[in-house]
Amino acid sequence: MLELKRILCPVDFSEFSVTAYRHALSLTQHYRAKLVAQHVVELWRYPYADFAPSAALFEGFSQAVCENGKQQLHEFVKNYTPDEIQPELVVHEGIAPDAILSFAKAEKTDLIVMGTHGRRGFDRLMLGSVTERVVRTGSCPVLAVCKPSLDSITSGQQRDNVHRLSRVLFCTDFSHNSERALEYALSAAAEYDAELTLLHVLEDLPGSANIEQAIRTATRQLDKLIPPERRQTREIKTTVRIGKPYQQIIQLALEAQTDLVTMAVRGRGALDLAVFGSTTYRVMQLGPCPVLAVHV
Repeated sequence: MLELKRILCPVDFSEFSVTAYRHALSLTQHYRAKLVAQHVVELWRYPYADFAPSAALFEGFSQAVCENGKQQLHEFVKNYTPDEIQPELVVHEGIAPDAILSFAKAEKTDLIVMGTHGRRGFDRLMLGSVTERVVRTGSCPVLAVCKPSLDSITSGQQRDNVHRLSRVLFCTDFSHNSERALEYALSAAAEYDAELTLLHVLEDLPGSANIEQAIRTATRQLDKLIPPERRQTREIKTTVRIGKPYQQIIQLALEAQTDLVTMAVRGRGALDLAVFGSTTYRVMQLGPCPVLAVHV
């Protein structure tokens, strides 16, 4: 069974951070984990500071910005955290993804929960952004929470942070990279007594391909992924679709009203980044529910 003892939630005070923080709170309550709220002060966002007439003035400016960040983080946590949870608050100065990744590794974080800004279109997938870098190069799984709904934005400072998992979708290309993500999907489904669907998408089938045979073969491969002790349960289903993987994943998630999509993140090179950007990251940015990205 999956154990979450330490959860990190980076906060930039946007509505996307609010949604992610509420998910982090829900997981903290469910797993009785330790929650850490982190804010990173990026001085490069204040280019005029470089023109400070002296090092002392620049140092004073830096301290003032960090102190303001601490106050904002304190107010943020005060507004959205129930009394029974006491998060640890940390403020760092630096480049956001670097600070998040180094802190998560040093603190042996089990899960990072972050918001995504949900921009549309492949040419606006924010490659190089904070969330993308953390997901692609992190040492632990990342729960990417997509753009908040209107209800979550207008609900103000509500403290109902319980998120139920009723339906979990696991996506696989049958590569070795998917094995660890499957472990998380199986564990999450068992932990929440949720329905689990295993999905494989057939893409670029040749015109002469026997589609029915390809579907049967893929279905058998999916069936083999189900642990023997759970193959008789009705709570685990398999499905095979044809088309662009990210489109079919998003479509199924919408149709099934999925609560969580679990996917693998592979590699850090240019080719793997292209694969990551075209599938996992598209689902993160365009999908209807949070995505648990598990790095190999």
